[in-house]
Amino acid sequence: MEDTHMEESEQKLESEVAPALIAIHPNQKFISVSIGSELRVFNLQDGSGAKLLDDNGGHKDSIRAIRFSKSGQLFVSAGDDKLVKIWDTNSWRCIYSVVSEKRVTSLAISSDGKFLCFADKFGVVYVVDIGDHSCENQAPLSKKAVPILSHYCSIITRLEFSPDGQYIVTADRDFKIRVTVFPKEPLNGAHEIQSFCLGHTDFVSCLAFVHCQDSANQLLVSGSGDSTVRLWDYASGSLLDTCDVGAKAGLLDSIQGQDEILPAVTDLCATPDGSLIAVAIQSLPGILLLKCNLSSRTLSLSKVISVDGEPFIPTSIGASSSVPLLWMVMGASSISQPNNNKDSTALLARVRVLSGFDFNGSDSISHETRVLEDKEVPYSDPLLLELQGKLCIGEEAFSTAAQAVKMSMRNLLIKKHYSAERREVRKKGRNDKKNQTPLS
Repeated sequence: MEDTHMEESEQKLESEVAPALIAIHPNQKFISVSIGSELRVFNLQDGSGAKLLDDNGGHKDSIRAIRFSKSGQLFVSAGDDKLVKIWDTNSWRCIYSVVSEKRVTSLAISSDGKFLCFADKFGVVYVVDIGDHSCENQAPLSKKAVPILSHYCSIITRLEFSPDGQYIVTADRDFKIRVTVFPKEPLNGAHEIQSFCLGHTDFVSCLAFVHCQDSANQLLVSGSGDSTVRLWDYASGSLLDTCDVGAKAGLLDSIQGQDEILPAVTDLCATPDGSLIAVAIQSLPGILLLKCNLSSRTLSLSKVISVDGEPFIPTSIGASSSVPLLWMVMGASSISQPNNNKDSTALLARVRVLSGFDFNGSDSISHETRVLEDKEVPYSDPLLLELQGKLCIGEEAFSTAAQAVKMSMRNLLIKKHYSAERREVRKKGRNDKKNQTPLS
């Protein structure tokens, strides 16, 4: 029994590790990185770090989701402290603060910037009306969230609005992708399900829309713990193509056929025209680029770009809609690092940039696609110092971070199987059962 308690304690500790995240302003005016409870923003207009203003003191626990609005006027952050914070990017002041009942796992902002949706670990999606955000000089106002839809007791891993704002797409731990019609009056709930995209055999970790303004295609790509990227017609729920990215990146030979530890896809990012998709995969020190053919509705491997000289395995990727750069970050919270022979939890993130993240219309991507050296990154040292916390970071730190993020994702999203006896023991230990008072 003692061994069981120790195992559960270790798994709980590992599941608390949060990966570093990156978000890019639509016009690449700002770059934001979150690591643990810290939110770091660099202003690419004047080459300096942005000072965030929050009368309530910012986040108190690990941040799990960050996002710019389509217009770039708003920035949202949320996480394990059950707080959703909305920031005005002109002043970088927190203008709204929303309290969630449970820990927040994902969020999205509607295309018109009027509504914010966020999901919690119990599978409930909430909506908040943020249409009026003209109070930037005041203390942050409290906003009330209203439940709009839910997945039955399944952690929602990603939340996205379709480019036309017609649908809200939710993915979960139980392999499902749900496409829901986003109503004109969302505060009354979203009751119409458009489709389900079913086909993954493990948790769905990330989503990205692929579209061209001149095309009527309604396509979605998804990444999963089954080490595949899948292409969907999301309006109908039809699976169009599957790309086994783990095998194409050469990562399956090392796991000796043990399906339970397939390298998961951790993040996806598509170019504005939807023709090129960047894929971050656990254990891959670099990025895999896929070509998406919108006419034939197929996915194919374009290139695997490795990062030389360091064990850089991205935990999050992002790009603007106007500059052909792909921004990547690696890092994790709650990782103890040696510091002057003493253990400390240094929140270290490593930022790298891929140039040429666009498509030149030929059968191959641009020859200029490569990982930039630090001195080639916009604003170089000032930007890296602001977003990373320090310029020089040891390899050991990031090897530890990569393993911690991998184990954390697995413990959080892989459903555990217990014996009937173990299930009964767990039921008796549930907090809601403990807190029940007997009827007199």
